[in-house]
Amino acid sequence: MSSYCWGWGFYGLCQNCVSPPISATELCQFVQTARLGSMGGILKKVLLYGLLGAAVFTVGMLLGHFGIQKGGESSPEWLRDVSRDVDESLIERFIAEVDNTQIRENLRELTSTPHMATTEGDERTVQYMLKRWQDPDTGLDDAWREEYKVYLSFPNKNTPNKVTVVSPTSEVLFTAREKEKVYEPDQSHPDVVQPYAAYAPAGHPKGKLVYANQGKVSDYEFLNATMNLAGTIAIVRYGGAGRAAKAINAAPFGVIGVLVYTDPMDINDGVMSDVNETYPHSWYMPPSGVERGSFNTHFGDLRTPYLAAKEHTYRIPEADITGLPPIPTQPIGFEDAYTLICELDGPAAPSDWHGAFNCTYNVGGPGFKATSRFNNGDVNLDIYNKGELKNSSNVMGIIRGSVEPDRYIIYGNHRDSWVNGAIDPSSGTSVMLEITRVLGKMVKEGKWRPRRSIIFGSWGAEEFGLIGSTEYTEEYYSKLRDRTVAYINVDISVFANATLRVQGSPAAQSVVFSATKQVKTPGSNPTSVYDNWIRFFNRTSPAHGVVPNVAFLTGAGSDYAAFIHFLGITSMDIAYTYDRSKTKARIYPAYHTAYDTFNYSAQYIDPGFTSHQTVARTAGNVLLRLADSLLVPFSSTDYAESLEQYLSTALQNFNDRLAQKGISMEPLKNAVTKFRTAATSLEKLIQESDLANETPLKVRRINDQLMLLERAFLDPLAFPDKFGYRHVIWASKSSSVATFPGLADAFAHAQKTDLRQDWDQVYRHLSIVTQAIEGAAHSLEEVI
Repeated sequence: MSSYCWGWGFYGLCQNCVSPPISATELCQFVQTARLGSMGGILKKVLLYGLLGAAVFTVGMLLGHFGIQKGGESSPEWLRDVSRDVDESLIERFIAEVDNTQIRENLRELTSTPHMATTEGDERTVQYMLKRWQDPDTGLDDAWREEYKVYLSFPNKNTPNKVTVVSPTSEVLFTAREKEKVYEPDQSHPDVVQPYAAYAPAGHPKGKLVYANQGKVSDYEFLNATMNLAGTIAIVRYGGAGRAAKAINAAPFGVIGVLVYTDPMDINDGVMSDVNETYPHSWYMPPSGVERGSFNTHFGDLRTPYLAAKEHTYRIPEADITGLPPIPTQPIGFEDAYTLICELDGPAAPSDWHGAFNCTYNVGGPGFKATSRFNNGDVNLDIYNKGELKNSSNVMGIIRGSVEPDRYIIYGNHRDSWVNGAIDPSSGTSVMLEITRVLGKMVKEGKWRPRRSIIFGSWGAEEFGLIGSTEYTEEYYSKLRDRTVAYINVDISVFANATLRVQGSPAAQSVVFSATKQVKTPGSNPTSVYDNWIRFFNRTSPAHGVVPNVAFLTGAGSDYAAFIHFLGITSMDIAYTYDRSKTKARIYPAYHTAYDTFNYSAQYIDPGFTSHQTVARTAGNVLLRLADSLLVPFSSTDYAESLEQYLSTALQNFNDRLAQKGISMEPLKNAVTKFRTAATSLEKLIQESDLANETPLKVRRINDQLMLLERAFLDPLAFPDKFGYRHVIWASKSSSVATFPGLADAFAHAQKTDLRQDWDQVYRHLSIVTQAIEGAAHSLEEVI
């Protein structure tokens, strides 16, 4: 028998593909009968064989076309692009081109005027961002502004807030500073806003003063045990409880007003004198320095919860807003706090309530000592804050991906500040602008285009409660949920110049490690950022040994909040910080004051701007790896390790007590084990696959599993009382136990009350987190 298919005359294309093949005799008969006009059965056979031959030829051509060795010169360009991995030489070029001088000049421009959200200074920074991102030589593919109409809170320019001590006859005995002391021209700018507590209500409370430590519930309970707090004014220091919580906690005890200050022990390592110790002689906060801030507990626009704050959006009434101070509140400098606290009567406060003042921290009588010049005096607060609807802008820019344009890496930082904001946030914005300059230039020159799309966001009104970023996630919820691979946040890029500090999802740990091993620290004989980092923050990993510690994103400290807590997008926050063995400062001392200026940064935070440069190189390196890697560089086994860590803590703290209540933790243990098994299997599949030479659909499938892993931990009903928090692993918590937040908080509450319904809530949260982990494990499996 002849072994060829003849339909199109290609011999040997397919062995024995037609059985039986048409013979030469039959062919001759076909020709003869065709001439006679009668083909009969032979014609049917010829047609059948011809069709089969054509089909086989087509398949053969396709196999031949796509079977060409990938990477060969004859392979199509799109096929080479699909299998392309991150280019290490391009990353090295990026690192080399990041310029500290450019960053310095970015910062100088950004801090040339105060730029509180929605002010003229803010609009100036909007225009500056657009100009840079639309530059024809170094700009992005596209850039634009997006507007939201948001609810903000401002003091009255014409009637400033006042804090006074008045006698029984209404004589003013003392007046606190309305503005901070001027040391440099920056602090005398007319747009420097008076220190105030944003969203604290207007009012004029007057009462006896008490010292309430940090304004925690336990602090007020301690005072309430020995005195009547009704009608008093409390003075508290920053730390221990959130800004808004200090007043929210006070109101149920009858307190009618709150003063907040920063104790020199908590920010200045105890130093207090501006003659030779504090700014302008060092980085420490001077006595008149006041930390401004937003006194609300929710993030996003307060009048459009879960809705983007567009012009047409429904807004709840102001009276229905929750999470705000119910009583007037005002921040003051520690020089004024010193004057007030050192005159208080009553017993001495507990030793752990004491700060740096060289006097006894008494709690108050309530009120002042009989020997004080303020004897029988009341503290009077005249607060004129007012809520307003204002237009706020995000500035957005993009570099379009060449292979997977529908997969996004988002890099963001807020633009607004309380005053000049050199550190918060302009250090981060200056770094972002340098990253976009280098990458934009590569794109404009035609030398590079990322595999995935990169979105840059300059968020508005962050200082008032992460508003710009939250409204963005609410407006583009569906698209971002389905398409975003990761979010990189660089807010305060440089707190100081000692070492890197990273917070993030465990899945992102490996890509950060890869980047930091490639970037060098500043200096004449530099080590890698990784090796320097591990000296300051480290932990022991069962899988990797001693590694740098990547802290968890368990709160809402910056614009990553909506991305990880609301959308379940793998997120990270990157910064350079100080050596905590050399200072007890809870944050850099000029934080949210009028002293956070370009000169402050250049003189005390990062002379030479080499730490800014290092953060730009590191964050940009992470960005490139996320945007260009064939396989998304996330690790599910690193996530498993973190869940095991949380489980161990939960078992140690809760297991015995829950067993007494008939609640078993075995299902949670089993869920974590299932997750570990699924994660290990996925990692094994990745390691055993030659993904560059396999079908792109396999790569896409694995990438989707890695991208969507974080989403698997979302439960919209888990925390009905916590706006925006849906991630059952990383939600905020009040418990000090470092484990699953819903379970930890429910357990702490049930331990306190020992009520059946509260133990039921513990059981409920145990089930919630168990089911979430099991669901995440299922998402890592190949098929259901």
